[in-house]
Amino acid sequence: MLATALIMASCEKPAIEAETPAFDVSAEKTTYKAGEAVKFLITGGEAQTISFYSGELKKDYASRTGRVADVAGAGATLAFTSSVQLGTQANQVSLLASTNFNGDYSSIAKLKAATWVDITVRYKLGTTTAFLASGTVDVSDLIVAGKPIYFAFRYNTKKQATNGIARQWFIQSFTLNSKKLLDNTLALTIADQASTGFRIVDDLKDKAPALSSITATRLTLQANTYLNASLPQFNAANPIFDPKNPIYDPQDPAYQPTAVFKPFVPFNPASPNNDPESEHWAVSKAISIDKVDLGPDWSTAIKGLTNPILSEYRYTYAKAGTYKATFVAANGNIDQQKVVTKEITITITP
Repeated sequence: MLATALIMASCEKPAIEAETPAFDVSAEKTTYKAGEAVKFLITGGEAQTISFYSGELKKDYASRTGRVADVAGAGATLAFTSSVQLGTQANQVSLLASTNFNGDYSSIAKLKAATWVDITVRYKLGTTTAFLASGTVDVSDLIVAGKPIYFAFRYNTKKQATNGIARQWFIQSFTLNSKKLLDNTLALTIADQASTGFRIVDDLKDKAPALSSITATRLTLQANTYLNASLPQFNAANPIFDPKNPIYDPQDPAYQPTAVFKPFVPFNPASPNNDPESEHWAVSKAISIDKVDLGPDWSTAIKGLTNPILSEYRYTYAKAGTYKATFVAANGNIDQQKVVTKEITITITP
């Protein structure tokens, strides 16, 4: 065992020491006018990689691991776009908000146990297939300090045999912004279409499921299918009910990988699920109004491994202020990396 250990130790490859960059930066001067190019003089510009943080908003080395904005008490606005197609039923969709929903999405009854404020009348809703902007509406009055807020689109379906076919709605660009601006210029998005986390709550999902769906960019709201004897799925002669249909045969050129054979089930005119009066909701996750996670600030890569030696770098600041310009130079190999950071304070005058 000792011999084996010695042999293994002798075979281990020693770590290759990376060379620390002999890197430094100075500025030709430390005060410039807005719009004037700042000239940075670089020594050791043969470093494998060099990146630059200007010190401006979202480009600050101090926030490279993340930036969180405190927006408590600032209020918020909400906007989205919507469109509608198919069907004829009216007044099917409404928008609601709650600050006391407990997060139980198991049933409509659990949702209704909370207090929901109907804010539909504050917005413009689509009337055609063209997406219509809802308008940016102040929802600060809905916010309760220290509590998250939930938003929900409620979709009601009347019996389609007597009230017409239900309509298909699309919701996009759902955006909840703080009324506070970062550095008085940058909008702070509390939640967008993807991060709002909508989920469908449908009590009839196992009997007459709604056709609503959710993607990162769109919320589709649609009723259950109105079942009647004229539908193709109730025609016993429909080729999809033939197990010998070539779409089910992997050896046939007509094979469809997504086709799954299901035996014929005749229409049941007595079923209460053919044309139910129903409702289902698309409900957001709990949205915190107090803070906005902006993620990390990013650098600009100014030299890569294959680029020539860098002896100077020029950058133009558009706005007056004092900035901490930071350069990060690195050499590395498969075993380790050596980094040198240099910071210069630059004053920009109007």
